[in-house]
Amino acid sequence: MSTAPETSSTHTTLGPILFLDDVRDGILSLSALVCVKDATIPEPLICRGDSFPFREIAADAGWRVLRARFEGWVAEPITYEALGQSHTIRTGYDGDLNIAFASCNGEENGDLERDPEERNAMWARLRDDHRCKPFHLLLHGGDQIYADEVTLGHPLSEDWPDTVPKDPERADLRDMRAHLRRGFFERYMAFFQSCPAFMELAASVPSLCQWDDHDICDGWGSLPRSRTYSPVGQTLYEVAREATLIFRHACTLDDMPGRFHDKTGLSLDWWIDLPDLRIVAPDLRAERTRRQVMGDVGWSMMEAVAAMPPTRQILFVSSVPLLGPRLSVLEAAMVVTPKMQEYEDDLRDQWQSRAHRKEWRRMLQLLTDIATGTGARVTALSGEIHLAARATMPLGEHCTLHQLIASGVAHRPPPKAWAKVLGSLAALGEDPLDGAPITIRRLPGQMGRYVAERNTLVVTRTGDDWHAIWDLEVSGKTEPLALNGG
Repeated sequence: MSTAPETSSTHTTLGPILFLDDVRDGILSLSALVCVKDATIPEPLICRGDSFPFREIAADAGWRVLRARFEGWVAEPITYEALGQSHTIRTGYDGDLNIAFASCNGEENGDLERDPEERNAMWARLRDDHRCKPFHLLLHGGDQIYADEVTLGHPLSEDWPDTVPKDPERADLRDMRAHLRRGFFERYMAFFQSCPAFMELAASVPSLCQWDDHDICDGWGSLPRSRTYSPVGQTLYEVAREATLIFRHACTLDDMPGRFHDKTGLSLDWWIDLPDLRIVAPDLRAERTRRQVMGDVGWSMMEAVAAMPPTRQILFVSSVPLLGPRLSVLEAAMVVTPKMQEYEDDLRDQWQSRAHRKEWRRMLQLLTDIATGTGARVTALSGEIHLAARATMPLGEHCTLHQLIASGVAHRPPPKAWAKVLGSLAALGEDPLDGAPITIRRLPGQMGRYVAERNTLVVTRTGDDWHAIWDLEVSGKTEPLALNGG
């Protein structure tokens, strides 16, 4: 934990923000990100008596982004100094664990104009929990920012995705790229500046992040090919990818950390091994089309994961829920109801969409094979739907796949009526694999299957026992949910 409640963030200096780059041979590779408004170079980061210089990796919107990389032991607490303050990272990853999970950090429209205290209330609660019982890791399940409005203000992207120029001039594309890049930088900086609770967490809890559509634009990959593969669409994607690498992975395409499966950045899939725990996070956006969720790169990582030595527990970060209700009724209604057709991309985003059913079954079968072949327990962590929920599916005779959904940390919930609609769909049942029905279950203490409150999630390991606790904005914390059995 930090030695003081405040971090070193000021109006001209933000940070440090920690990221877990890799784990190899009992050694943690870490990055600390700082952002400065002037031309000075911060003093080197100090850890275990060694100095690690901050080096600039990007600059825009009046900010320079610098990173220092350093190392520590998996089993020993790490204390480091940066920007004049000392911070202690609660490592000890070979023992009991306390892991936080959050997703959907923003809203599609007007997010920068919201009252920071209201917007960031759940971050403040997570920060308070960290002060009482420090977290080992902070997992981000997608939509770390909502970039939907960055396309506004430039002629080429103003009407994205409804209207897209077919053959824009190169000079205009360069100008649009600069406009978009500045917008992404401003959005990340606005969050860092307005949320001291997150900055306090980030200074002593390493983050691991996976992106989703709003980190690029609403519905990326589920939009028509004429949009995503247009010059405007590809430029938007390239800028969004650069921004998420900088601000959510502390890297660039030239120096991606070892946990990434594909070092070219074609797909941002990653996995990381800790003692008796493997965290796997496939990229469900980079290779997505209207007919596929993952491409060759993503599936090559999943096949590699299936061939890895056994571990006791797998946390599978799926930015969209891996388990969910049958959507065919909604998709059929959408075809004949014009008012519903605007939600086509949202439904197609889901694993449960008819367009992705074959691929969904492939993923579920692969996880089943891992569980039955190695004895590993598998828990899926997801966001995206702006509700809290959970589900289970049998993985063979003796294992259960637990799906935990926590969404959103800042996005306000949809109407309670929508939660009831999803709950009604859940009653229809779903069984993509023979003999393995999906059951949408209630959170501890809740009447409905879907809870329309802002929320975060904490997953804990005590000895060999795993539990999950949701923090619901109105209802408060749930009782611990055991994840060892069904």
